[in-house]
Amino acid sequence: MTSLQGELKWWQSGIIYQIYPRSYQDTNGDGVGDLPGITARLPYIASLGVQAVWLSPIFKSPMRDFGYDVADYCDIDPIFGTLADFGALVAEAHRLGLKVMLDYVPNHSSSDHAWFQEALRGKDSPKRDWYVWRDPAPGGGLPNNWKSFFGGPAWTLDEASGQYYLHQFLPSQPDLNWRNPDVRAAMFEVLRFWMRRGVDGFRVDVIWLLAEDERFLDEPENPGAQIIGGQIEHGTLEHIYTQDQPETHEYVREMRRVLDEFDDRMMVGEIYLPLEKLLPYSGTPDAPMVHLPFNFHLILLPWDARTVRNFADEYDAASTAAGAWPNWVLGNHDQHRFRTRVGAAQYRVAQTLLLTLRGTPTVYYGDEIGMENVHIPFEKMVDPSGLQQPDSPNAGRDPERTPMQWESAPGAGFTAAGAEPWLPLADDFAQVNVQVQDNDPQSDLNYFRALTRLRREHPALVGGSYRSLDSGHDDVFAFERELGDERLTVWLNFGGRERSISGAGQTLLSSLGDQPDADAPLRSHEARVLRG
Repeated sequence: MTSLQGELKWWQSGIIYQIYPRSYQDTNGDGVGDLPGITARLPYIASLGVQAVWLSPIFKSPMRDFGYDVADYCDIDPIFGTLADFGALVAEAHRLGLKVMLDYVPNHSSSDHAWFQEALRGKDSPKRDWYVWRDPAPGGGLPNNWKSFFGGPAWTLDEASGQYYLHQFLPSQPDLNWRNPDVRAAMFEVLRFWMRRGVDGFRVDVIWLLAEDERFLDEPENPGAQIIGGQIEHGTLEHIYTQDQPETHEYVREMRRVLDEFDDRMMVGEIYLPLEKLLPYSGTPDAPMVHLPFNFHLILLPWDARTVRNFADEYDAASTAAGAWPNWVLGNHDQHRFRTRVGAAQYRVAQTLLLTLRGTPTVYYGDEIGMENVHIPFEKMVDPSGLQQPDSPNAGRDPERTPMQWESAPGAGFTAAGAEPWLPLADDFAQVNVQVQDNDPQSDLNYFRALTRLRREHPALVGGSYRSLDSGHDDVFAFERELGDERLTVWLNFGGRERSISGAGQTLLSSLGDQPDADAPLRSHEARVLRG
């Protein structure tokens, strides 16, 4: 598919930059990042060449799951600031030409939310049906075998009423009942509340879980199920009754109609599903759904040239056939840092791939300077997913959520010297930080900026078609991007051996920092972008 760059929406042509607010910039010395801190760093974000900032949850919350347990959808948690602070952030972002996206958590609330507290009053409570309740099984005990993502059953007994309530995550995160039209109406008003305050878009949390099969049947065992993020116990079932239900698609279409009441707003859906189930969440021209169903496959696939090429070909063709706009992501707050996953030698190859494939890239804070996982000793762990699954070494998400590394001084520029950050700083923060890399033309940070500048200067990298090329080597992935008279090729060496390449033209960028001749051999672990 070939698109003219001028016809693309901002969420198609731009790069989305995800911030984990607790870890970005602390301004009051409590060791936790806040909204004034993000506002102060917006000029830096603009310097990266990104177009949108996505903030992980900032709503009022007891923070048992660090904001993914919302107690008030229409207020800011005091640890981050106030609604006035948020207004100042939006105003400054828009002044700098940046869009602002929020994390919207519609599947479940906090058990502290006034709705759930009202539901606990008894079976006759007006809010009882705002959540999912079931009587015990005929012989007593759990209603069925459904599992929580965080380990253990997805049901907790309310002893006062004798009924169980559903929670696909923590017991303090009860699932909302989206079959209830009053719930949907209330949750849609949340979207309107924030859009009226200038929010440009939403990342919608676990959007594929909104509906459950109303028969509440046991899910079949599936020992070979794909394990995502280390959730071993959850992965032992085939989730045919709790995920991707037909009703969910209708709820998402309703959600999209609310966004379409406003100009130029968008949503990204968090969806861990194979392509054939993922792409339908884009909807159709007559019944659109999410603008971007998150494509997490680069995170989940083995890192080798042939596998990545095959998937890129399949995904691009399937997106075109479905009329969907592609998107790509290498890391987020739930997945380990991609530099740790692919290795330091492949870091720039992966970064180049992310920013040159057809579609919208989403970048996780700190990845632009090459931050890696930070070892978190058990006594410092705070993530409930890891604490509840100590036998699963990959379940904890703390290693990828550590504070942004701004400078070499104590506190890494994230917090005041002497203050204790909410998660430990990386051991290498004095060497791997913005201050050091900003002044080094060959740094990872400035390579990232070179890639985003290349996107701005060459429309083919944004709106051009995609076609993979036969590189002649199993460990080299090559593809072209073409728009009008402009043709660029991208060569990615996934291996440690020098490889010959074919194709005349001009080298626009090499991950090794020089300007080799177009037909010069592709060096080990090199990424190269050519014109012509």
